[in-house]
Amino acid sequence: MLPARRRINNRSNGRGLSHAEAHRCCPFDALPAPTASVDYFPMRSYVHGSRVGSRVNVYGVDFDPLHEKDVIRHVVTELAAGRGGQIVTPNVDILRLTRRDRESRAHVESASLVVADGKPLVWASQIAGRPLPARVPGSDLIWSLSAALAEQDRSVYLMGGAPSTPSRAGQVMRSRIPQLRIAGHLSPPFGFDTQPEQLDEVCATVAAAQPDLVFVGLGFPKQERVIARLRPLLPRAWFLGCGAAIGFVAGVHRRAPRWMQLSGLEWAHRLASEPARLMRRYVVQDLPFALELLAVSARQRLHLRPEAPADRGEGGPDEPVQAGGPH
Repeated sequence: MLPARRRINNRSNGRGLSHAEAHRCCPFDALPAPTASVDYFPMRSYVHGSRVGSRVNVYGVDFDPLHEKDVIRHVVTELAAGRGGQIVTPNVDILRLTRRDRESRAHVESASLVVADGKPLVWASQIAGRPLPARVPGSDLIWSLSAALAEQDRSVYLMGGAPSTPSRAGQVMRSRIPQLRIAGHLSPPFGFDTQPEQLDEVCATVAAAQPDLVFVGLGFPKQERVIARLRPLLPRAWFLGCGAAIGFVAGVHRRAPRWMQLSGLEWAHRLASEPARLMRRYVVQDLPFALELLAVSARQRLHLRPEAPADRGEGGPDEPVQAGGPH
């Protein structure tokens, strides 16, 4: 295989990713070759949705403390081993729903990887003293995972958005990642998930394309319900519920500037773009919950403080405690 940098157009002119863009999307040099051993990635395997290993609990939800590059390498390695899976990227709104809705919680708990899409969740973990290493938004993963799969000669499928949105997103992705294989795209009719025949037809269409990775942008938890139906049909594929990411790629919606993403203000940009639809969710429901989340995290941090050292007698703070002393 040619070095990754040579396989991508080195001019950012709409025909391919520049070197800097390519490495910002995906650490290609760190990816295994298509024939690499499945033991390449040191993280323990996640089989059939069960997550093993050290996790970070944020207000009752277990998160995998991973960087974006770790998620990419894990997905590539699992695909090479013939194992499928699902990524869920909770933000404040999804975390709020998991606290109140059993179905939402079940969707998150059944995922193979759970990473934080939302700065407040990272802040909360830091305040609580068990920090998540980074925010890993679905709107970034749609690019970095696609770039990584293109290097492995694998395919992606785009589902969700208004008519023509997923097809337009596919065109944009191919223009920036020319070697990417698009297995298909679909904009399901409104309400299809409540009509058994339509849902079966949609799932059969996606399964027939045999993609390696399916991006489902229908909003939480609707997209997770569809993924739950698709996973048994495509046991070797990976799935990402990516919300508005397909629309961002297609240019239907404009993502917040980078500085707003880094400062945790991406929600404000979304609110300004769609105030009628998002005002209640973001301001009435999510903002109070975010403040509650940070307050709870602060109380958890206080409980983690070490106890005051025991009285060491007259020897001073540096004098060692005698072996027979109190413990």
